[in-house]
Amino acid sequence: MDEFVIFLVILVAGIFFSELFKRLHLPYVPALIVAGIVVGPLGLNLVELTPSMLFLGSIGVIFLMFIAGLEVKTDYLTSIWKRVGLCALINGGLPGFVGFTISYLFGYEIITSILLGTIFVSSSIAVIIPALQEKGLINTESGSVIVGTVVIEDIASLFLLSMILQTANPTTNLPLPLFIIVVIFSIVLIKYFLPKIENVFFERRGRGGVEENVQFVLVLLVSVAVYFELLGMHAIVAGFLVGLILSKAIKNKPIESKLHVLSYGVFIPVFFLEVGIETDLTVFLEASDTVLLSLAVVGGLILSKILSGYLCGRLMGFSRKERLLFGVASTPQLSTSLAVAFTALELGLIDSSLQVSIVLLSITTVLVAPFVVGLLAKTT
Repeated sequence: MDEFVIFLVILVAGIFFSELFKRLHLPYVPALIVAGIVVGPLGLNLVELTPSMLFLGSIGVIFLMFIAGLEVKTDYLTSIWKRVGLCALINGGLPGFVGFTISYLFGYEIITSILLGTIFVSSSIAVIIPALQEKGLINTESGSVIVGTVVIEDIASLFLLSMILQTANPTTNLPLPLFIIVVIFSIVLIKYFLPKIENVFFERRGRGGVEENVQFVLVLLVSVAVYFELLGMHAIVAGFLVGLILSKAIKNKPIESKLHVLSYGVFIPVFFLEVGIETDLTVFLEASDTVLLSLAVVGGLILSKILSGYLCGRLMGFSRKERLLFGVASTPQLSTSLAVAFTALELGLIDSSLQVSIVLLSITTVLVAPFVVGLLAKTT
């Protein structure tokens, strides 16, 4: 099939299902994944992924992590890290242990079990912040602690995941301890120089040329991604890192708006659709263990996040409803989980059964958590 036709089918399917889910008051991301399943081999079989589509999907996952990092305000994180450090340890540590145990009990290797445990540590900033903002909870004490905790968990999990991917699929001849030192040193240098380069460029180009400024940000993003690939780290880490560093520097709303439009208008939807196309639901028919695995993954994550969030809320002196809100709000799995599932499947670190379980985990938590947060907000 002609690649233009494939691209057209993907775009039309994305628009149709996004509008359908919007009318049903359902989130945007599950709509795109479902669209991918429908047009893929398990559905109408209209799309066959080509190298060009896979490349666009790879760009999409980098943009997804970039936008996730861009939404983190580092000044805010610095101001409350002492309060939320223990909460991040509990709300990330307990689910991490549960994820590892589930994978190990289902017979997966240690490296795969560590990978799933690390996914369980993370929570989705992109889902949590809008859900709290919509209900007017973002500036409350409980909302601030939830956001701060999730940010720390996401950063920690992404760093751990980068080490796991490097250990399982080495792309450098450097010994792991030396590799970690080189990575940390590189991050420090990038954190120091990137904002300076960006500020100098913006000052010299003036406040006008938004398009040129957006293009320059993209050059920075791709440059760091290429450097990290050469270094041996996956580009998803570069995407998040550049977003995190530039979250403080990019204060121009038109620039930020155009970056969101570019990301969510083209590249990120292709990635989510690709996730749907590659989601092999036939594994449920081939083995009953897959159903049990999916139930264990989804149920284990939700229960462990709610329990650990409740415990954190109790330590912070929150009311019972605020404790429950903490737990529920930390359950959504989106950017990190799907990005890692996509990457790990390509590298052979997980099989199709576990990949489907992670996709179902993301869909379930993204659908359920904002709804429950809304219910709790009415009574909090």
